[in-house]
Amino acid sequence: MPEISRFLGIIIAMFADDHNPPHLHVRYGDYEAIITLKDGIVKGELPRKVLKAVFKWMDMHREELDDNWHRLQAGKEAKRISPLK
Repeated sequence: MPEISRFLGIIIAMFADDHNPPHLHVRYGDYEAIITLKDGIVKGELPRKVLKAVFKWMDMHREELDDNWHRLQAGKEAKRISPLK
């Protein structure tokens, strides 16, 4: 999995050959979800506290997430993004 960040047991990933709309993949234990970057639409399931942490992290790193999506679509490697502290 092309991991771009990890914090509080949450793994955030983006894939180079993924479909639109721009989104990220979140894993937490046995839970998995896909969250769109623009609208924050969630497909899948995450505990409420985990989802809140992911949204907080996304708000802090919006530009970096958009940049990573465009890098991956252009065949470049994604950059790591600092974890939520």
